[in-house]
Amino acid sequence: MVCEALSITIPFFTNLASKDAKLATNRYNLCRSTPRIRCSSSSAEGPVTADTGAGFKHNEERSDIEGSSNLSVLTEAGVKQAERCRHALANMHFDQCFSSPISRAKTTAEVLWQGREEPLVFLDSLKEAHLFFLEGMKNVDAKVIYPKEYITWREDPANFHVNGVYPLRRLWATARDAWREILFTPGESFLVVTHKSIVRALICTALGLPPERFRSIDVNNGGMSTFVFNKRGEAMLKSLNMTAHMYSDHVYLS
Repeated sequence: MVCEALSITIPFFTNLASKDAKLATNRYNLCRSTPRIRCSSSSAEGPVTADTGAGFKHNEERSDIEGSSNLSVLTEAGVKQAERCRHALANMHFDQCFSSPISRAKTTAEVLWQGREEPLVFLDSLKEAHLFFLEGMKNVDAKVIYPKEYITWREDPANFHVNGVYPLRRLWATARDAWREILFTPGESFLVVTHKSIVRALICTALGLPPERFRSIDVNNGGMSTFVFNKRGEAMLKSLNMTAHMYSDHVYLS
């Protein structure tokens, strides 16, 4: 897909350690959307590619709400899946890699970026949503101890709030900040490594979707979504949640 003189392509990877991720293809009605992210200028020339990936700790005996906590580390299975993603991107050039500084994403980025000399930069705007007292809890425990808050987060996340703070609405503002930092960086192609909720927020804000549409878009473990931005900074979704590289030796073309 070619869009005028400038384009940006963005694949996203999420939850790199799960054995049970299933390939899913979904269609979404993007009508009635809110205004899209726009950046009126860019220092990049020619095609710009940005890929985002999230690396999470995964333990099949536990189901934790990790949020922005920095207690988890990437499992051995997660590292191997990150290596699979690195192989899939071997033919793609990136001028820079942006990553969340949270340890599980940081490790994923370091694995993905091995062998490259270009800068690896950590952005606070790519951190996961802060979920207050739910962070670090098992889902089964959170459902019992904080039933109202847990159910709201699962079923109506846009209205989940703690002491007047709405984490998902705040995440939308953070995602916009992340887009601005990425799109105004000099260069033609970028790799972005982050977490599932912020990936969803990045996708939704680029498409002009409000926080209420948060769970209408999902991303599988290691799933990759692609955006193209024209020279006016307008986003177009090229592909959503590609996972062929997680089940085969597929390598994406540059």
